[in-house]
Amino acid sequence: MSILDRVQGPADLKTLSQAELTELAEDIRRSLIGVVSETGGHLAPNLGVVELTLGLHLALDLPKDKIVWDVGHQCYVHKLLTGRKDKFNTLRTMDGLSGFPKRSESEYDCADTGHSSTSISIALGISEAKERLGQDGTAVAVIGDGALTGGLAYEALNHAGHIERDLIVVLNDNEMSIDTNVGAISKYLERLRLDPTMRNRKQFWEQTMQKIPAIGQRLVQMEEKFMDMVVRLVVPGLFFEELGFKYIGPIDGHDIEAVRADIALAKETGGPVLIHCITKKGHGYTPAENHPARFHGTSPFHISDGLPKKRASSPSYTDVFGDALVEIAENRPEIVAVTAAMATGTGLDVFSEKYPDRFYDVGIAEGHAVTFASGLASGGLKPVVAVYSTFLQRAYDSILHDVALSGHSVIFAVDRAGLVGEDGPTHHGAFDLSYLLSVPGMTVMSPSDENELRDMLFTAMDINGPVAIRYPRGSGPGVELRSMQKIPLGQPRRLDESMGAKVNIVALGRMVEQAHGAAQILKANDITVSVIDARFAKPLDQKYYIDLVADCDLLVTVEENSVQGGFGASVASLMADNALSGSLIRCGLPDSFVPHGTVDQLFPMIGLDPTGIAALVLERLGVSSSIVQAAKKPSHLTMVR
Repeated sequence: MSILDRVQGPADLKTLSQAELTELAEDIRRSLIGVVSETGGHLAPNLGVVELTLGLHLALDLPKDKIVWDVGHQCYVHKLLTGRKDKFNTLRTMDGLSGFPKRSESEYDCADTGHSSTSISIALGISEAKERLGQDGTAVAVIGDGALTGGLAYEALNHAGHIERDLIVVLNDNEMSIDTNVGAISKYLERLRLDPTMRNRKQFWEQTMQKIPAIGQRLVQMEEKFMDMVVRLVVPGLFFEELGFKYIGPIDGHDIEAVRADIALAKETGGPVLIHCITKKGHGYTPAENHPARFHGTSPFHISDGLPKKRASSPSYTDVFGDALVEIAENRPEIVAVTAAMATGTGLDVFSEKYPDRFYDVGIAEGHAVTFASGLASGGLKPVVAVYSTFLQRAYDSILHDVALSGHSVIFAVDRAGLVGEDGPTHHGAFDLSYLLSVPGMTVMSPSDENELRDMLFTAMDINGPVAIRYPRGSGPGVELRSMQKIPLGQPRRLDESMGAKVNIVALGRMVEQAHGAAQILKANDITVSVIDARFAKPLDQKYYIDLVADCDLLVTVEENSVQGGFGASVASLMADNALSGSLIRCGLPDSFVPHGTVDQLFPMIGLDPTGIAALVLERLGVSSSIVQAAKKPSHLTMVR
């Protein structure tokens, strides 16, 4: 039996020897590599926090104490140690364990997280609630050096230092290496300042010196100034000190006992304390150590060499976007690109290599990225902000106030729009249409294939005002690429059948493929169908849609966005505003958070697959079919009709 097999919960760790804890760390690494090689997931971040997590669990009294994992993609070790190891092989699979903290999974998870820079705010709130309600327990925020670039983290640090509640912030720094001499001296000084016995000794000497006639107070002041000068020379945590935190570190985050001891010291000290831990992403697995970015979030891979088990048959939308931007920028020097710490993920790595002086990575700061882009645009440049849909949510006010209000020509390349699969509800791009369509002057497009994406980017360059192009994760249909062409503003395109079909299905983006599948089912039931690629969610060609409603018995809109305030809602408003009496079905993501699973599993589950769409149409038309009853969904997953 392995050491990991003996661990049912955090309390079991405290019965283990140092040798057994070291062996446990290796057991955990083997489990991480084995499972993630099959399910995919965030491997490098978790390999880097094995000892750090063990040290936390040893020093804390969970679940009375609370750990808030920033972003949460490094919580796999925590899951293994909190009674979920028997289900760990279900990680990121339908109805299995989430790849992020999930309160519904365990009492040891205190926050559902998935976005960056939130942990300190949450932990501070937990600490304040415990104080006001008279409850025991310590709140700990574990935040990475990357997440610390997010503005929300600094707002929380500032507030925490102000109200001085008991709070421990563990800074997991996996970019810097430890300078042995400086690290040893700073660790000694911080222990000198924080250890209760040493603090009492310091108070004794100060009280003694103060009793010396005439010069006692001056000696105390000189001693304080000298200590402050020494600290400023050798301690790297002055920024945190100025914010009101006591600083410990840097310490080796791969030293279980060092982490345990400093967490215990911080608990005893009280007040806000920041512990600076140095770790290495991918620690213990050579491919992940050598390629931490690739193994940050990985698809299933071969353990022997770390290579992916499957390779895409065609380029992803991300790759198509990146290549198209480079191609367009060759003849347009005013084009610049902006990303928020996602150059590779958004396809801007190729642009950064080709045009390094025209590329800006602002760190995990989506709001700043957008407002910075507004300044670039006001100065005469053409900024393209590439960002994941779920992260662009964080910059809504910047879009509205800093870009749209002034009519700046900023292009938003909105990657990972719609369902992203195994990362689940925190990462699904389910709401971008809803919030972007509310922005005055915003043009919103969504491509149904790779050429459409290229054409939309090409078209956006000459649109006066903000433009958003949303596209999904993964590969497109694999069409042969041609030269880029301009698209008439707001104009859809009819893809099959002539005018006069009984049903017109207007689909946006990736949903065109689902609409084609639904059309085939309907035709098999003797229903004439026409499929239209909407291309634009805003503006809508009013005459086109008025004629479209008049041309059929039933209009169906299909979008990969929440039905609340999305494309279908815009079409419904257009019909209402023009007193059109036609029948409408709106298909889209339900008014609920869609769980994790593969996209191929999720679409049928929510009725957004061809069968589900066809069933809604047949039911509305009163056509008896076996697929209608088979496609019935739970009420919370029912789409608006």
